Amino acid sequence: MSQNPDKPHSSEEKLNGLEDGQEESSDNPDQSIRKRIRQSAPGSPRGDTPKSSPSRPVSIEELMETAKGVTNMVLAHEIVVNGDFQIKPAELPEHSLEKKVRDIVHKAFWDCLEAQLKEDPPTYDHAIKLLGEIKENLLSFLLPHHTRLRNQITEVLDLDLIKQEAENGALDISKLVEFVIGMMGTLCAPARDEEIKKLKDIHEIVPLFRAIFSVLDLMKMDMANFAVSSIRPKLMQQSAEYERKKFQEFLEKHPNSLDLVTKWLQEAADDLTKLRSKALPSHCIDDGATGGVSTLCSTAVQNQAYLKLLKWDHGNRPFPETVLMDQTRFQEIQLELEQLLMIGTVLLVTFSAAGSALVDMPGFAEKIKTIVKVLLTGMHLMSFNLKESLATIGEKVCAEVNSCLSQHGFTPFSVEKETVLKGQIQAVASPDNTICKLIDSRIQKFLESYLASSHQKSLPAVPGGLGPIQRELEEIAVKYVRLVNYNKMVFSPYYDAILGKILAKEQSQPVGKPEES
Repeated sequence: MSQNPDKPHSSEEKLNGLEDGQEESSDNPDQSIRKRIRQSAPGSPRGDTPKSSPSRPVSIEELMETAKGVTNMVLAHEIVVNGDFQIKPAELPEHSLEKKVRDIVHKAFWDCLEAQLKEDPPTYDHAIKLLGEIKENLLSFLLPHHTRLRNQITEVLDLDLIKQEAENGALDISKLVEFVIGMMGTLCAPARDEEIKKLKDIHEIVPLFRAIFSVLDLMKMDMANFAVSSIRPKLMQQSAEYERKKFQEFLEKHPNSLDLVTKWLQEAADDLTKLRSKALPSHCIDDGATGGVSTLCSTAVQNQAYLKLLKWDHGNRPFPETVLMDQTRFQEIQLELEQLLMIGTVLLVTFSAAGSALVDMPGFAEKIKTIVKVLLTGMHLMSFNLKESLATIGEKVCAEVNSCLSQHGFTPFSVEKETVLKGQIQAVASPDNTICKLIDSRIQKFLESYLASSHQKSLPAVPGGLGPIQRELEEIAVKYVRLVNYNKMVFSPYYDAILGKILAKEQSQPVGKPEES
């Protein structure tokens, strides 16, 4: 399609289209996240969470206002942290009641339009209303300086004139539709050129109207997504303050909305207290501490707390309030790490069994990773049988090892050696597997080091044994630390206030006897 100087392309295009787009289903906060927000909101059962001031009675209006504030906060957060955020059309389930009702209503409308147009003489009441809606849609795509296009649309789609032509039997719908399609081609994104061409091949008026509205919906989403991408840089600058402000408003209405956060940070402090002499970095050591024992620092406790999120029992334990919007992302990272742990363990066992012959063999590690990853697909589903999958992995790995050894002039594994390797791979299913625990501890150590040095551009050195999975581990680490740093940026004032009280108590406790939470 040729370029048109009046074709909108500014970043100001249709910010109001975002409002239309929000009515569609999108990658923005889904219902499951909202459900978790409701479940973790004050008033939900909390078991052994810390006690706080009881919530005051609130009105329906206050609840609605709070819900709107939370929704807006989640939407802004989603746009910032999700670089692939896009508004998408709502897709109702195939056999759902909503879809059946919608289809029936739409069919009735289009049948009515077709019946009117087949009358003698034709009745254009519905058709004129549709042209009015099309006119509004086309005008909504324009910017203030698109004067010529606005004048063209207003002149050709003059509803008063169209009504007069219809009353006098002089209305030519086909010419109006031809103008509409041409204008849509001028205003649409290049990605929609194919849809515009298809419109020109439809000659029956009712199917053509339906197709026009379908393409207009796509164009509105394109405008909304363009607006989202345009505001993202500005939103990133302001979103931390915006989220903090919205959370503060929520907290003022529900004072006990930091109970889970308090418990989460307390547990992290208790974990570090037990190992304070070994685990704390040197910059956190307080030479004036009693007995020369290091004092916990806020940064170390926060990092430990974020590491705990990677071992969270999502099915039985509510997520801390301040990280609730990112629960799905933290859970995805947790699942990725669990699969990577299996892959790393199988690789370490395989290389240990094969010796130096295969360690530096080009492409061998990638083949094993591919085999393991494919066979562990769905490992977090209830129906997944880990033992059977590991048995299959053992067979495949042994076959690949023998093939590579033979190709490079080495002696293949004996039956006894194959049996040992298969047994070691199947043993990975045990929670007490020593090698699995070793790999897991090194992965956690790497993530801990990256959190502690996240202000540096370079990644920390990968611990021994993790070389074959270094690329995957670093990709996960970058994603994880970016999420953590943004969360710290938003909620650090709350963490500092809570940890100030926790650490004051910790310093007054005898060494090795953390306060019971």
